[in-house]
Amino acid sequence: MSRIESTLAALRQAGRTALIPYIAAGDPDPSTTVEVMCALADGGADIIELGVPFSDPMADGPVIQQASERALAKGVGMPQVLDFVRAFRLRNAATPVVLMGNANPIERYDQRHGQGALIRAAAQAGVDGLLVVDYPPEECEDFAAACKAGGLDLIFLLAPTSTEARMALVGRIASGYVYYVSLKGVTGAGHLDTAAVAQAVPRIRAHVNVPVGVGFGIRDADSARRVAESADAVVIGSALVQLLNAQPPERQGRAAHDFMATVRAALDQPRD
Repeated sequence: MSRIESTLAALRQAGRTALIPYIAAGDPDPSTTVEVMCALADGGADIIELGVPFSDPMADGPVIQQASERALAKGVGMPQVLDFVRAFRLRNAATPVVLMGNANPIERYDQRHGQGALIRAAAQAGVDGLLVVDYPPEECEDFAAACKAGGLDLIFLLAPTSTEARMALVGRIASGYVYYVSLKGVTGAGHLDTAAVAQAVPRIRAHVNVPVGVGFGIRDADSARRVAESADAVVIGSALVQLLNAQPPERQGRAAHDFMATVRAALDQPRD
């Protein structure tokens, strides 16, 4: 059982919803990324999604696009992202880390270091899973098998437009969890429809045997708690990226911790 699987299984047994924050690696500043990761975990994050900067991302709204641009301008690429995870593992051996991003940085890393090099390097660094937004399940069954053989979970996206056939295919090859994009839009959009989420999650569960996380449009404790009524995990990204960029470097860790603690407390409140 992977670290992601064991974490989510323990939460499910305890009747708790997983809290998964997303941050862009190297933003606001490479020197604070590891501190922020540790603060997120200390504040109640169960899994951390670490964004790999890329110049032409898919699905990202303006907030995360700008975060990628700032990180790239400071020289942060896949090698530096793996360094962040290695440094995090020296301080935290328990919290799973998922690299989230696009195919290009993965394939470029393999071009430089050999076929399968990214999977090997990520596993050695302490990464637990990959979420590659432009690897459709129809095109990457071999990659999914290679991830599994290398000890990594490959996490797929599902959307409001996903067909039953697509859900079934994802359910056959996904591991760790699936990430349901809660709306027809990009990250950071503000029109979250929790009623629609509540209808979609049971449809997904009919086809997948892994937990269902929900992201896009979750911005605070209230929206997270409402989504948690139907989801196994909630993912918060753009709101956290904005918060960190509003802080001076010496305050970023504390701000990340306090934000996580507020959301964690909301998720753990007894439900009616």
